Amino acid sequence: MTAADEVALVGFAELSATVVRARLLAAHEHFWDTDTRALHDPVWFDQFGGFGVLARSAEGTDAGYLLGVVTVDRLAYLHLLAVRSDRRWTGLGRRLVGWFDRLAGETGARVVQATARPDDVAAVGFATALGASAHLSRDRAGPGQDRLVLTRSLRG
Repeated sequence: MTAADEVALVGFAELSATVVRARLLAAHEHFWDTDTRALHDPVWFDQFGGFGVLARSAEGTDAGYLLGVVTVDRLAYLHLLAVRSDRRWTGLGRRLVGWFDRLAGETGARVVQATARPDDVAAVGFATALGASAHLSRDRAGPGQDRLVLTRSLRG
């Protein structure tokens, strides 16, 4: 059994959004090398929580999570994907994305998009390994703050 198999995936809709958000923000340094706290707006846990998923170990540790949403025009947007530093390279990220992809597909989504900083080698590598194509979107995060838009199809 791998470390990815030792965790249960639980949809945010089954959890207390306020408690989960607070716990993840308190453990921020275990998931992120840069400060992403501003990207954890409560709306991702409260209003869009039905599309979010948390990976919990048998011991009760938060091992990873995904925040996303599916829009009315059937675009799945993966906002954040995080795996604890001690759980990386176990397949957990793929499990979280697979959970989201299944839900997104069930709600009619045909495409998944995410954005990443152009210098975020890990995020871009992971997305392209899943089949995403990338295009540069200048000033997407503000003047001089370019982002890559990563797009992949949910239909094989």
